[in-house]
Amino acid sequence: MEKLDEIQKRMIEELSGLHEVPVGAYNFRANSKLAGRNTTANIDIISKDDGSGIDIRIKPGTVKESVHIPVVISASGIKETVYNDFYVGEGSDVVIVAGCGIHNCGNQDSQHDGIHRFHIEKNAKVKYVEKHYGSGDGNGKRLLNPVTEVYMEEGSSLEMEMVQIKGVDSTSRKTYAKLAAGCKMVVQERLMTHGEQYAYSLYDVSLDGDGSAADVVSRSVARDTSVQKLDLLVKGNAACSGHTECDSIIMDQGKILAVPALEAHSVDAQLVHEAAIGKIAGEQIDKLMTLGLTEQEAEEQIVNGFLR
Repeated sequence: MEKLDEIQKRMIEELSGLHEVPVGAYNFRANSKLAGRNTTANIDIISKDDGSGIDIRIKPGTVKESVHIPVVISASGIKETVYNDFYVGEGSDVVIVAGCGIHNCGNQDSQHDGIHRFHIEKNAKVKYVEKHYGSGDGNGKRLLNPVTEVYMEEGSSLEMEMVQIKGVDSTSRKTYAKLAAGCKMVVQERLMTHGEQYAYSLYDVSLDGDGSAADVVSRSVARDTSVQKLDLLVKGNAACSGHTECDSIIMDQGKILAVPALEAHSVDAQLVHEAAIGKIAGEQIDKLMTLGLTEQEAEEQIVNGFLR
């Protein structure tokens, strides 16, 4: 992290909780350039030949190891598209921490489009954390458009934590997944928009093998005049189980459109979806105000607890 300035270090901390160089494999990218890399005996990180991204190769049987690949942009006017491919070996059990932070104090838009492709082999287990964050007082926008593709082999599992809480002006977040027999996928999305921000989230999950299962849950808050759209689609193509849930709080003049969808292509597919949009209940605010909080402080407490 010695190649990072103080703003970039602060963004790294926001994205991954790192105060110093992590133990294990990592790849730091700052303003479209490599800012630090480390590999281990079991995890290799290789730059693509055309410079468009990296390949992360995790050996079969790798357990209790992690890889951090945060991206930060602190200059106005940068626009980049990065392709990262993860090859997770059979029987592995690893944590992958990614995400992008943009600090824009200029007049030009800054944009990061990250395409992550996961190839998860048999019986491998992955926890994936992706956080997005924006800051800066310039007129230039902070734009983030992540695409995640997941290909899971028999018996593998994936837990995804997808978080965007602050400062991103516009985002289009698309996740596609294909699960083989016995695969398990759990997604927890947390999203908050404010001001005039716009956020679109798409989850398209195909349960292709017997015994596969997916649980996709999104919690979001739309404040001010911000707009959100959420598309949740689970396709049951075998004897499988799928659940989607969208739970949203709308505030001020915000707008939310939730579109849950299920497709059953097998008589043995068991699919359920839930969707709820509403305002903060007045009795919740009143109860907290009796404890000495102002109305604004009470709202913040409720929102923070909801998105936890």
